Amino acid sequence: MRIKVINPNTTQSMTDKIYDAATYVARPDTEIVAVSPEKGPASIDNFHDQFATLTGLMEEVHKGVKEGFDGFIIAAACDPGLYAARQIANVPVVGIGEASMYMANMVAANFSIVTVTKSIKPLLWEVVERSGMKDKCISIRCTTMNILDYEHDPEGGLHALTVEGRNAVSEDGAEAICLGSAGMVKFAKNLEKELGVPVFDGVTAAVKIMEGLVDLGKKTSKMSTYKYPEKKEYKGFPGIQP
Repeated sequence: MRIKVINPNTTQSMTDKIYDAATYVARPDTEIVAVSPEKGPASIDNFHDQFATLTGLMEEVHKGVKEGFDGFIIAAACDPGLYAARQIANVPVVGIGEASMYMANMVAANFSIVTVTKSIKPLLWEVVERSGMKDKCISIRCTTMNILDYEHDPEGGLHALTVEGRNAVSEDGAEAICLGSAGMVKFAKNLEKELGVPVFDGVTAAVKIMEGLVDLGKKTSKMSTYKYPEKKEYKGFPGIQP
């Protein structure tokens, strides 16, 4: 199978790390293609950044549909454009935010999300509610580092995540941890050893869920919510024309 992993921001070093994490857990017969859009912000740290990613993200999904991919992964923890992508594609589309939470829910009674600065917290709570995990997510813990800081200072990033992960476990009672950024893919194993609870990176979780969906021959339902967009003119956006 061929899976297209779309990092909605334009930071290539982050896309490279996402690709490495995805290929590490993918089966030998699974081909991973990881891309960033040609247009968009360097990172997603707030609502403005999130909305700025959508056109480039949808362009990549449209391209992927024409290229015949078996599934798409949206590699940002706030799952931007997830429902729009499901309208474009009939193959499965998985967001890494929902993927990490769904997996955590299978092995723990509750979980906390540990993420970057507080500006992204409202975006993640939206994902929690949309995914039906409001009763399972007991807290969202934030560090003082933004997404790009983790690229430039991974040691500091690991320390910050460890501190907030410990707080989530000891103070909030978290029984599992979900990492709230695709830029945290390389920290999951070390954090799991340090915290003593399951730690889920959304990229690797999404790959394994996608492989299962494709193996089972499942498609995106076009009954109502995710039916194809109506044909109409989109001025100035040829790349997302239905």
